[in-house]
Amino acid sequence: MLPLTMMKLVVRFAMIFVFSVLVGYFVLSKYIKYGIEETGNEIEKNTQIPATSGVMDKESAEESGHYHMNMDNNLHMYTSPKLKRLEEIVLAVVACGDRVAETLVMLKSALIFSQVHLRFIVIADDDLIPSFKEKLKEWTTILPNKFVFEVHPINFPLQGNTEEWRKLFKPCAAQRLFLPTVLGSVDALLYVDTDTLFLAPLEEIWEHFGKMNSSQMAALTPEHEDHATGWYNRFARHPYYGPLGVNSGVMLMNLTRMRQFSWNEYVVPIYKEYKLKITWGDQDIINIIFHFHPDKLYIYPCRYNFRPDHCMYMSVCTSAEEEGVAVLHGNRGSFHSEKHMAFRAVYRAMEEYQLGTDPYMNLLLVMKKYLEETTSSNCGKVSYIFTKAAEKFIREGDFVEDEQEEEN
Repeated sequence: MLPLTMMKLVVRFAMIFVFSVLVGYFVLSKYIKYGIEETGNEIEKNTQIPATSGVMDKESAEESGHYHMNMDNNLHMYTSPKLKRLEEIVLAVVACGDRVAETLVMLKSALIFSQVHLRFIVIADDDLIPSFKEKLKEWTTILPNKFVFEVHPINFPLQGNTEEWRKLFKPCAAQRLFLPTVLGSVDALLYVDTDTLFLAPLEEIWEHFGKMNSSQMAALTPEHEDHATGWYNRFARHPYYGPLGVNSGVMLMNLTRMRQFSWNEYVVPIYKEYKLKITWGDQDIINIIFHFHPDKLYIYPCRYNFRPDHCMYMSVCTSAEEEGVAVLHGNRGSFHSEKHMAFRAVYRAMEEYQLGTDPYMNLLLVMKKYLEETTSSNCGKVSYIFTKAAEKFIREGDFVEDEQEEEN
């Protein structure tokens, strides 16, 4: 039998040995894990774009050819090396009454100012559907593989008096409130009013999907930029978003998130409660919803929804001054009014342009010529904002011949 002192030494030695083995194992496992992670990071650096909140600027992403639609969180972000560019933009519009011609001019502008495949979703009165199908089919022969289209009848998925919704503010304008249900298979889209024109690539506005956080389900611009001329802050008799309200004429809609939010379950009760207090119909309902759920809305700059109010008294849209108008919104009949000469000039040039012809000679120069005739108006005095983004796109698209550039 070992002496007590010897036994203590043996036990102490055994404890030291076990402790040393455990420490060695811990250090070795960390080293191996670190080496694997470093190797994985090197592989990742060579195959993926480093994410910053899931968003990259367009130039960096396109240079590396990394873009895809992340279906896990329904955000559009630059993350995957599999697609070299955004493959398709979904553009939706609702047309009723006498809006066929105006809608077609808007769709024409979308085809001019885009470099990606487009999917048009037109929702229209039954008697307008043949006109849309005929013209859009004709355009597919002029611009093959540029776009696809689908035309649907007006549909209010409600029980009871749907005619009341049809006549809310403008004919059929309330249809947009029900797009999450009517277009149940569509993940996300850009909705615009018929009285809008694109003057910059649609890709620019679509990129804002990737800038939304995980809660936001739609994007809009403020109704006004100036408190002194704001409508909602001075006259509204119902709740509205933020200090000045929002305009719903150009709206990015993540329909998947709107369905998850149960959007339609808010629309009808709000209308019933406030219908005697709303002035702008569906836009007011949208304002009320986002007043109570401000975290669900993303705000983008006024250049994406530029209206006469931005220049008729003085120029108040800084983003348009700096980068040019991206989407022109001729609300209140501005495209057809002598009062708003600059808006009418842009619309006239776009209406006259023939798809498939030189956009520099037959659109940009014509637009500038018509705008030169509007300098007596306040909007005409800042006419450069109407053509700045358009000219940048056309020049970068190599539409301008060398001799044309020399002449100018």
